[in-house]
Amino acid sequence: MRFIVVDGIDGSGKSTVAEWIVQYYHSRGESVMVQTHPSNRCAGRLARRFLQGDGIGMYILSSAFYMLDVLASVSCLRQWKKVYDNVVFVRYLMGTAYLPKRYTKLAYDIFAGTLPIPERLLLVDAEPRMALRRIASRRGEIEMFENLPALTRVRDKMLDLSSDWEVLNNNGSETESRRRLEEILERWE
Repeated sequence: MRFIVVDGIDGSGKSTVAEWIVQYYHSRGESVMVQTHPSNRCAGRLARRFLQGDGIGMYILSSAFYMLDVLASVSCLRQWKKVYDNVVFVRYLMGTAYLPKRYTKLAYDIFAGTLPIPERLLLVDAEPRMALRRIASRRGEIEMFENLPALTRVRDKMLDLSSDWEVLNNNGSETESRRRLEEILERWE
């Protein structure tokens, strides 16, 4: 089973890229399970709700429930391996980049040392202004990190953490991004 992680800032195109991955493997006759975080499980719904609030309390609660949601997905991996050829997690390790800078690397290293880490790590990169335009076009409710200064800070931290990741430039056209993604997927074979 291939285990793939797709991560990136809000509005970078993670879900779209995950769908392209599904199409890529389905065209080869393979099954794919996509698990997005926050999910629709209770912990994921609570994490999402707290992300729409303000202040340190909401921030801490959203982080805690996000971690619980990810851990619930990890606990399902063994079963999914028996059923699917490919499992894709959308948002996983790079959630640590939303923490204050002094905790980002430490939290990333702790998670990377305790959670299962696949060889296939994909960071979907987009300029913060492009990400903000995508966010504005897709829904009405804005989360606490969905503003230009926050997206810029989080993107910088993600890029700092991405030395072992494939970075997909998703600033151009869909055709260009899909071509680059297919090149990455073929390299991973």
